[in-house]
Amino acid sequence: MRNFVASALILLLLVTAVANLRAGTLAGVTLPDTLQAGSTSLQLNGMGLRTKFMVKVYVAGLYLPQKSSDANAILKADTPKRIVMHFVREVSKNQLTDGFAESFHNNAPEAEKALKSDIDRLFAALEPVKDGEEIAFTYLPDKGTSVVQAGTEKVTIPGPALAEMLFSVWLGPKPPNLGLKKGLLGQP
Repeated sequence: MRNFVASALILLLLVTAVANLRAGTLAGVTLPDTLQAGSTSLQLNGMGLRTKFMVKVYVAGLYLPQKSSDANAILKADTPKRIVMHFVREVSKNQLTDGFAESFHNNAPEAEKALKSDIDRLFAALEPVKDGEEIAFTYLPDKGTSVVQAGTEKVTIPGPALAEMLFSVWLGPKPPNLGLKKGLLGQP
């Protein structure tokens, strides 16, 4: 009987370990281990939790062609990448745009000025978010940055400049919270 129980426990541990290889889970949110962006397969680089005043706002997942813990290299790379924001609470349009505006100012003030019309297009496309909804920002070098909210493509903005500024929100010198950046970079 002991051997049966020990074998069952080992089997349970192995099944759990294999299941964790296929997806990432953080704060009750599970994101797939890989996804397709255009013709490129992207892998989950890391996940982080955005909190504000100790309130959970969203879980973010960073997807890259290959894993990296170098924020600057990720920002500068002209390769496909995606950030998925899975919201764990409702967020108004003003809260979204105010948060992005603050992050742009903190992480890319020069780009913020130069890309005003692109930022205006981005902000016009965003809508309030419900608990459980996702916003995905995908950069493809030949297409630009597309925004998909709740499964609907909202806007695509050509060129690499917006993507670098947008991804600096999470990977720049002043992310919304340090644990979020570390998690996206796969750091403990």
